[in-house]
Amino acid sequence: MALIYKIVPCALWEDALREGVFAGAPVDLADGFIHFSSADQVQETCDKHFAGQRNLLLVAIEEEKLGDALKWEVSRGGALFPHYYGTFSPALATTVTLIKDMAHVI
Repeated sequence: MALIYKIVPCALWEDALREGVFAGAPVDLADGFIHFSSADQVQETCDKHFAGQRNLLLVAIEEEKLGDALKWEVSRGGALFPHYYGTFSPALATTVTLIKDMAHVI
């Protein structure tokens, strides 16, 4: 069971829970896929894209649950990142954790 991670503002995740579908954050919608990170990448993603923000959740999903729409593609620094081309039910989340310490996300 390999987990991938999405950092999500609380309000956006609450909307997804209410609607029954997570379509992504504004950056995901603009790029045409939902950005995820591996466990090794999530801290750098947090530092680079979420510095100074509050009320963030770390959503973990088993990558196998996302099927063929999940692609590992070259991104930051030439590393492969998980990109999901679609929407998903928030019920797929294995865990949803409030990020309390931005310096230690996982």
